Formats: sequence, C-alpha cells, structure tokens
Amino acid sequence: MTTTELTPTDARHQPLTEADKLAQDAATAAQVRALTNHPDVVALRVEKVRTQIDAVIWLGIFLGLAFTMVNVQSFAAAGAATWSAGWLAGWLLDPMVSLVLVAVLRAEQVTARYQVDTGRWAHRTKWFAFLATYVMNTWKSWTHFDVAGVVLHSVPPVLVFLAAETAPVLRDKLTEAVMAAAGTAFTGQSDKATAPADVAAEPATGTPDAPPAKPAPAPAPARRRPAARKATAKPVRKLRGDYLAEARAAWAPGIEITPAWVRSVCPDISRGTSKNVADDLTAETATAPAALPVPADQPTTSDEREAA
Repeated sequence: MTTTELTPTDARHQPLTEADKLAQDAATAAQVRALTNHPDVVALRVEKVRTQIDAVIWLGIFLGLAFTMVNVQSFAAAGAATWSAGWLAGWLLDPMVSLVLVAVLRAEQVTARYQVDTGRWAHRTKWFAFLATYVMNTWKSWTHFDVAGVVLHSVPPVLVFLAAETAPVLRDKLTEAVMAAAGTAFTGQSDKATAPADVAAEPATGTPDAPPAKPAPAPAPARRRPAARKATAKPVRKLRGDYLAEARAAWAPGIEITPAWVRSVCPDISRGTSKNVADDLTAETATAPAALPVPADQPTTSDEREAA
C-alpha cells in the first residue's frame, strides 16, 4: 500500500485557517486606514463637501434675493402706474444692491479658501446691503404695524445675511480640516501596502507538507512628531555695577566723564543708566586721594631729612 505525498502546489491550496483570515483582514484594514488618513484623500473629500455647501448656500441666497426683489420694487415704485418709467425703474433697485452683495460673497469664497481676511470694507458693504434690503422689505409693514408682515418680510433678508456671514466661516474651517489632516497624516514606510496573504513564500527547508507562511502584521502607523524647538540663548542682563566696572576700567586721568562717554564705552547701556554710571564714576574719582607733587628742594628720603 503506497502513500500519496502532497506536492508543494497542493500545500499552497490548503484552506486558510481562521487566524490566516484574521491576519488578512488586519492587513487590509491597516491599508484602508492609512489611505483614508492620507492628506490627498482628505483634501478630495473636503473639496466635495465644500462644493455641496457652496451650491446649497448660493441657492438659498439667490432664492432669498428673488423674494425680496418684489417687495423692493413695490417700495421703490411708490404707487406708480404699471409699465411707467417709475414702475420700471423700481425693478433696478434690488438687483443693484444684490449684485454688489454677490460680488463681495464671491470674493470671500476665494479668500476664505486660503484663510485671507477681506478687511473691514467687505463687512461694511455686506451690512449696508443687508440693512438697505431689510428696510425696503419691511417698511410698509412697520408703518402699518403689521406684525405678520414684519415677520414674513424679515425672514428672507435675515436668512440671506446669516448665510453671507456663515459661508466664509465654514470655508475657513474646511481649510483647517485639510491642514490638520496633512499635519497628522501617515508618511514614509507606514504608507506602503503589505503583501497579500494568499501568496505565501515557499518553505526554506523544502518540506512539502509545511503550512503556508502567515503574513506579517502591518506595522503600527507612526505619527509625525513636531519638530523640536531650537534652544535660544537668553541674553545676560547687565546690572548697574557691571557697567560701572567697565567704565572704571576704561577711564584714565584726563578723560572727561560724561554720559556720552559712558555710552561709547558700554554700547548696550541705556541713556538713563549711562547718566547714573557717569555720576557714580565722577563721585569715585573726586573722592580718591590725589598724589601731591613733591617740591624739588624738599628732601624725600630719611637720610636727607636728618642731614637737613
């Protein structure tokens, strides 16, 4: 009775164990996690969300401006006959204000992407356009004190104003999300894909019945560490006595002690301290005993004094 030996090909086609399947799932999950946190993938997702937000906000702004156009025209026409010059000119007032507002919002759509402030005049223009539209929409309701009319005609302009103020903030936060993802993204070796688990290497010993090699677990992704700050040497603070010692060492008889001279000797001294140092050094030199000149005919040694 002969026994049938397994060939290396038959050994590779053996069913995977539960541990092998879990190892494959772990390797796949590591690859998906690394690619999901990649800055380019995050930026692509954020751009899609940014496009959706912009489309919805612009749609709401245009619908609100279209609603206010009728009320502004009625306010501007002031009872003029239909199709008269005054009635036709009333339709120009709301588009004039709305187009300026849309221009400012379009500029903020670009600047907010790169976190650039548009300045105070852009905000002032938006506020003026909003207030003008709000007053012209609700003027008749306020004069007749129609509460329902005030509420009805206040919602569209207020909503347009809130959308105009909120849109740049949302775009700024989306940009910060991209930058945060780029700062914590996986880089280097952790981004490399691991080898598939079903393609196992041949056993080194050459035994045909050896089980397939298990894939190595995916390395833990390393996070980028912030760069260490360079140590900067703090300047040594000099005291008044230090400046006085430098000035005393540089002074010689015949030099006039002035604050300007002290500053020339000590370049890093302040004007107030230089005056104090000059006063201190002047007091020291004035109180120091001066060497009196000896007359030529006066004896200087003891022998000469005794002979005299």
